[in-house]
Amino acid sequence: MRKYLLFDKVVPRWMIMVLDVLIITWSFSTSYFIVNRFEFFNILRGFFFIYTGLYVAIAALVMFAMRIHSGLIRYSNTRDMLRIFGAAFISTFVYAVVAYLWIVPILKTDAFMLNLVLLVNFSVSSALLILLRAAAKSTYHYIINYSVGQKSTVLIYGSDDNAILVKQALENSIKSNFSVIGFVDNNSNKINKEISGLMIHNINKLSLLQKKHKVEKLIVVNDHLDKIEKKMALEECLALGIQVLTVPPSDQWIYGKLNLSQIKDLKIEDLLQRKPIKIDSTSISKDIYGKRVLITGAAGSIGSEIVKQVLRYNPALVILCDQAESPLHEMQLEVEEEFPDIAIKIFIGDVRSHRRMYRLFSNFYPEVVYHAAAYKHVPMMEENPSVAIRTNVLGTKHIADLSMEFGTKKFVMVSTDKAVNPSNIMGASKRIAEIYIQSLKNSDVNTSGTCFITTRFGNVLGSNGSVIPRFQAQIQKGGPITVTHPEITRYFMTIPEAVQLVLEAGTMGIGGEIFTFDMGEPVKITDLATKMIKLAGLQPDKDIKIIYTGLRPGEKLYEELLNLGEHTLPTHNEKINISKVITYPYQEVANKIDELLALNQADDSDIAIVNKMKEIVPEFISKNSTFEILDKKKTVKGPTLAPSL
Repeated sequence: MRKYLLFDKVVPRWMIMVLDVLIITWSFSTSYFIVNRFEFFNILRGFFFIYTGLYVAIAALVMFAMRIHSGLIRYSNTRDMLRIFGAAFISTFVYAVVAYLWIVPILKTDAFMLNLVLLVNFSVSSALLILLRAAAKSTYHYIINYSVGQKSTVLIYGSDDNAILVKQALENSIKSNFSVIGFVDNNSNKINKEISGLMIHNINKLSLLQKKHKVEKLIVVNDHLDKIEKKMALEECLALGIQVLTVPPSDQWIYGKLNLSQIKDLKIEDLLQRKPIKIDSTSISKDIYGKRVLITGAAGSIGSEIVKQVLRYNPALVILCDQAESPLHEMQLEVEEEFPDIAIKIFIGDVRSHRRMYRLFSNFYPEVVYHAAAYKHVPMMEENPSVAIRTNVLGTKHIADLSMEFGTKKFVMVSTDKAVNPSNIMGASKRIAEIYIQSLKNSDVNTSGTCFITTRFGNVLGSNGSVIPRFQAQIQKGGPITVTHPEITRYFMTIPEAVQLVLEAGTMGIGGEIFTFDMGEPVKITDLATKMIKLAGLQPDKDIKIIYTGLRPGEKLYEELLNLGEHTLPTHNEKINISKVITYPYQEVANKIDELLALNQADDSDIAIVNKMKEIVPEFISKNSTFEILDKKKTVKGPTLAPSL
């Protein structure tokens, strides 16, 4: 039987119908015997077989019409029980009508006796039909529970309809290895009450429940994870060694039912997520609605999210520009499916190619540009300065210059906190790009009046090549997790959060600003690794070790959001500030950048290129890099470029 059920076999519907008919036959017969005090001689001499046969025929037809036999017994629920009561009632009513119209007048039978038989039979038959299903369902779950072997002891967070549906889904699945022992909640009106046969416990009693029941997992419906109480509970779970799993909201369940494949480990992004950001959608809509919008780096982590969020504001046209063919193709398929009514153009091109970018602008005349194309990996750029310059500086210059030439109204550049007091090539190249973009505000070359805006923020959770996907891969392989330094910290923000702020900052700018974002508190990377190990249901240093490999070339222990001498001004959005940075005259900036690009074009030595970068960005002090030698040879007395405050 167990093997039969495990292969998802079901009893044929005709067998269920036969069982139901046997039950109602036995029930009516027994009810008749009870009412007639088991006087078998008189019963059998009377019209017992006519009464019984007629009732069974009527009841069988009613049950067949109502498809009482068609449901899978193992999944019977309250609705099925009500249908059985309904079928028993209708059968009794129809039989009573037939009896009073035919049986009583023709056979001269005792109507009172027949009424008693019907009353007793209604109670007995409906009870037995329900009992059959309850017994079959209980037997099924008993067999399944013992067939899976050792099960994980599970609590479900919440006590609403979704929580009950999760419990039912876990209990009804053959492949489930979860044993649900109860619910936890912080609603005082529900605590110590029962739902679906299980107790609702106080969330503050997690520690006691873990000791008493050896709780291994907590399942959370992935709604409102930003609530403070829930996040505190999740943190406590990690401290207690309870693995946290999530299921999507019920509107995302497959065909309205939870599939076990939808139960996932809690992501570190969920745990670090802050309160939802409130943005001014009206202002963003005014900037984007009905406009032609260009997004460079559209297939990257930030660029692809900018694409998705921009499309929600109904632009006239969105141009997706990237040099990565396959990711751009995947992006195209995704957005065309989700936004079929918005015009989308795919443009494969490299921002380093002026000719290719000129063709893009001359074909589409974008009105708004979000420039997210960049090289971002610190160690790789430290070994390839010329590539960083060509993409992050020359590529930005191409897009900015073409924006002015073709009358683009707004240019928004995505920068990084690594541009602040840079310690590496990547950060310095982005700082040079920032300086150039700022210098265009009041320059003579900006005859079209293009508004240039820079946004600056830290690491984004889950972006391509970031620390979180790397840690996840290392955990899946059994470790170890590699961290460069035990004290290293970083600011983190989710990709959607960052892009929301990029879009809103774009609406605030009048030109030349650098907008910085509230990144929250910095996160210690060692703590991040520890939490990720615990989220996977493992123990740090026991199941997965953390080893320290030393700082990589160009890497800082701590990131900053402001340069020395910079301060910020608030905006109407508490998450966005304007950095009052030092600006430089356009012509001086342009001359210095032309010199840098000429060195780069000549393929001169990396030393000469980096030395020129340090001349343009005097606060650029290399860390853990072969270029530190250049810092020892100079004494920084002040900015090389003349500032204009």
